[in-house]
Amino acid sequence: MAGPGTPLLFLDVDGPLIPFGAPPPGGYPVFRGVSAAAPGPGVNPLLARVDPALGGRLLSLPCELVWATTWMSDANDCLSPWLGLPQLPVVSWPVEDGDEPAGLHGKTRALVARAAGRPFVWVDDEIAATDRRWVSAHSPAPALLHRVDHQRGLTAADFATLDAWLRTHRHDTP
Repeated sequence: MAGPGTPLLFLDVDGPLIPFGAPPPGGYPVFRGVSAAAPGPGVNPLLARVDPALGGRLLSLPCELVWATTWMSDANDCLSPWLGLPQLPVVSWPVEDGDEPAGLHGKTRALVARAAGRPFVWVDDEIAATDRRWVSAHSPAPALLHRVDHQRGLTAADFATLDAWLRTHRHDTP
């Protein structure tokens, strides 16, 4: 089990893992999961856009991975096997009370609370300056809010940034 100095990595699905929006020339690539199976009937057809090699890259990062997505437990049911990941913890989203500061993402407060003073990275395609300011003011531990281009998903450059930050902050405690 990860200790209190091990950073958390909160991972969104749509955008970081499943690219969407204007497709690159030639369209999005189509992948098969680590089991070499194509998505079956009833499975989200966008799953084939997820490069299964991302699973190994995520596991090599010095952190504790946590799903931070509206997919909730479906992330473990669909994506974890596709990527070769173990079952990951899932952030439960609170019911919005309408008390969010203007422009603050609905996930921001919940992620700071879930981190509970541990260093963390939030990987998402919807992070804004408001979220960065709020986290800076309210998180007692270092945090990296890493915005991913939703049209490309996670890239080698993103992984380099994440790895460098996580290695620098893996022993920090509040």
